[in-house]
Amino acid sequence: MRRSAMMAAVMLGMVIGTGCVVRAQDTGGQQGDRPGRGAFAGMQRVAGEVTAVAGATLTVKTEDGGTMQIVTTDNTRVMKGRGVTVKVADLKVGDGVMAAGMLDAPNKTLHAAMVFAQDAAQVAAMKVNLGKTYIVGRVTAIDMDNAKMTVERPDHVAQTIGFDETTSFRKGGRGGGRMGGADAPPAAPAEGGESITLADIKVGESVRGTGSVKGGTFVPTELVVMQRGPRGAGDAASGGNARPSPNPSPQ
Repeated sequence: MRRSAMMAAVMLGMVIGTGCVVRAQDTGGQQGDRPGRGAFAGMQRVAGEVTAVAGATLTVKTEDGGTMQIVTTDNTRVMKGRGVTVKVADLKVGDGVMAAGMLDAPNKTLHAAMVFAQDAAQVAAMKVNLGKTYIVGRVTAIDMDNAKMTVERPDHVAQTIGFDETTSFRKGGRGGGRMGGADAPPAAPAEGGESITLADIKVGESVRGTGSVKGGTFVPTELVVMQRGPRGAGDAASGGNARPSPNPSPQ
């Protein structure tokens, strides 16, 4: 996929189902502009769907149906789509956002250092394709005899996927990456990392992969096991299945 598709994928695990993830600690040390990495490591996060834009403040709908205020300043970096810098006023109701910064939990407010946004239409398209062209989530069961696996997706749907001779397995690596707040599908096959087999994957691990539906079952061409950094007190278990606790993801 191109960079635009990569950015859309990064958003999915954080905003699907208007999910909310607030990471207490994220110590992923890789550099770059991807949410939750490099300069933003260690910050807390909020992700969800924009319901209002008022001046420098965004109101975001969270997974539990509540709201969170994302407060920005002139120093807040706001990016949208292909990573283009925009203004808060450019964001619209329905857009998906992930913000990193300092969380004021009692007041349901995040003072953001960075906001990453995706158009509502693109987020909706990613939701539609979940389980059809890609999978992301936490492994809940493995059927070695029939080469199948059950994955709990970010929208809390348990989906059984299958594998065939076209499927390869990998752990970590660029593209598969280290799991951060954004538990999103890979935008392209992973580079580097460790080549593994289905037998090496364990229940509880987080996976992501692209593929297609064959005979009614989603079959990934590559399934990547996401590696974790040290977890914070409320860190999400995987696949964006985080619930405010506070924790996160934001995936």
